[in-house]
Amino acid sequence: MKRLELAIESVILASRWLLVVFYVGLGVALAIYGLSFGKKLVEFATTVLILDDTDTILKMLGLIDAALVASLVVMVIISGYENFVSRFDNHDGEIHWLGTIDVGSLKVKVASTIVAISSIHLLQVFLNANTYTDAQLMWMTIMHLAFVVSALILAYIDRVTGLSKAGKEKEAQEPGL
Repeated sequence: MKRLELAIESVILASRWLLVVFYVGLGVALAIYGLSFGKKLVEFATTVLILDDTDTILKMLGLIDAALVASLVVMVIISGYENFVSRFDNHDGEIHWLGTIDVGSLKVKVASTIVAISSIHLLQVFLNANTYTDAQLMWMTIMHLAFVVSALILAYIDRVTGLSKAGKEKEAQEPGL
């Protein structure tokens, strides 16, 4: 019976390697998104002299938005692989946060990035407010506030969890206190 249990556990542990397909797929999607970014950049560069200030700001916000989305994808790929599949070898100085982001911290970083992306979209909407109804503006603002509140709650939970872990580690180092 113990052999069967060990075999099942080996299969379950090996199944984490299936996640590699998702991370490689996200890398391919990121490359495709890079082409989209390049197209936006060329369009912006070729029309910058005829754009008014508001349109220039909107185009730049679109580029910033794309950079944030790309950063989010890279963060998910690297952190997800590191946390769920395997540790990276011999890359100590290349990425300073490598190995320091746990699942809770990753959730907070993802939520923070989503809030930043949502903020940019909301700013773009407000710069074009005349093309939206009051109800649309209200719902977009409510959705953004929901992202903000969610990020704050996740950050609070991560902080409380971190304090709890730190307290347990301190207790383990100082037995009898």
